[in-house]
Amino acid sequence: MMAQRFTMRAITLVALETALIVGAVTAGAYLRLGAYASEVLLGDNGPVKILLVAFVSQICLYYADLYDLKAVSDRRELFTRIVQALASASFILAVVYFWFPSLVIGRGVFFITVTLVIVMVIAWRMLFDWLSRRIGPRERLLLVGTSPAAVMLARELYDRRRDLGVEIVGFVDPDPARIGQAVLNPGIIGAIEDIPAIVEARGVDRVVVSLADARGKLPMERLLDMRLGGVAFDHLASVYEEYTGKIALENLRPSWLIFSDGFKKSRVLSAMKRLIDLLVAGLGLVIALPILLLTALAVRVTSRGPVLYHQRRVGRAGKVFTLHKFRTMRVDAEAQTGPVWASKAGDPRVTLVGGFLRQSRLDELPQLWNVLVGEMSFVGPRPERPVFVESLTEQIPYYGQRHVVRPGLTGWAQVRYSYGASKEDAMEKLQYELYYIKNLSIALDLFIILKTIKTVVLRKGV
Repeated sequence: MMAQRFTMRAITLVALETALIVGAVTAGAYLRLGAYASEVLLGDNGPVKILLVAFVSQICLYYADLYDLKAVSDRRELFTRIVQALASASFILAVVYFWFPSLVIGRGVFFITVTLVIVMVIAWRMLFDWLSRRIGPRERLLLVGTSPAAVMLARELYDRRRDLGVEIVGFVDPDPARIGQAVLNPGIIGAIEDIPAIVEARGVDRVVVSLADARGKLPMERLLDMRLGGVAFDHLASVYEEYTGKIALENLRPSWLIFSDGFKKSRVLSAMKRLIDLLVAGLGLVIALPILLLTALAVRVTSRGPVLYHQRRVGRAGKVFTLHKFRTMRVDAEAQTGPVWASKAGDPRVTLVGGFLRQSRLDELPQLWNVLVGEMSFVGPRPERPVFVESLTEQIPYYGQRHVVRPGLTGWAQVRYSYGASKEDAMEKLQYELYYIKNLSIALDLFIILKTIKTVVLRKGV
């Protein structure tokens, strides 16, 4: 389900911005070269040169978080990020042109194009921001029930209302006496029998029912009559998954997992995923060999003990394997405490070099060997230690289901939820991991890899 990752507003923004940049390159060529521009643009790999400018510009805009519509909160920040991103794009293109002069569009065209792109993208972004504030929501939802899960969904949708294009019309409660009470934003606007009138009067697209409230609290016969009368209903769990990229564990029923779409793992998909793992791990080990040697030397010189740290982790089907990492802690880190969660910052057990290795993710590079031999996949739920798995399986429903696939060097939870060091964090990550398992695909893996590269380059998280 790709709706929450690639919203229509984001897709529109990327598509039109690409066309805008291509147009700026074309205009720059005509302003500088005149009638001769058509020969330059259409011949001698002209389209490739234009697409190179667009591609580099889009990558820089992406790395500046300018396609995360909730990240840019005001126009001053928007202007600053655009200028920084396009300045970076200009520098990268200048380096490319230095080494590959044949890719230059034409003398003087580059500088005119840079100016046009900056002006046009800033103007377009201002227009897009203005339109986003005035165009109505793509979908209007009415929530039936006021359980914690329903309120949590409403809060997440409200926080992302601009980029998702979703509006919550209000809540409906089985108790008419609660009408008018505030829940989040907005409040309770009617009772069960008011649903048809609310749908018609307020242009509701979907009525979302919380399973926690439906069990013994809602008149299902009345809701069935409304459904047959044309009112569109959906499960809260399905809507939550669609818009947040995770599966809500609270009040989740096995029947929803059994009968919902997804969890399809064909032999072709498994074979393609394994092939990608072999290619990425094999090439990664070869390309990263100098970095591996330098990192090993840094660990050896700066602290006593072995260079690599070997730790038992739980893999697919609960099978325990040995995970390899560069050592980032003192040798006696858990001698007094036993196994404990790693700290996000300021962990006294971490060595000076270890802190840098963790932040840059270089400590994870030896796990490419785990991927190569089939104990791990490049993308999947992160493997946990057996002692934590045993405890979390007892405390968190469905925790064991994360072991139906190979664990990964990176994963959906890692790019969506930056850090975890408690039971609550493990539960939050599990919601993302179940979503990944349910929607497993090569496209999703590639998206996660792209997000991981961005996280590592920008040194976000731990």
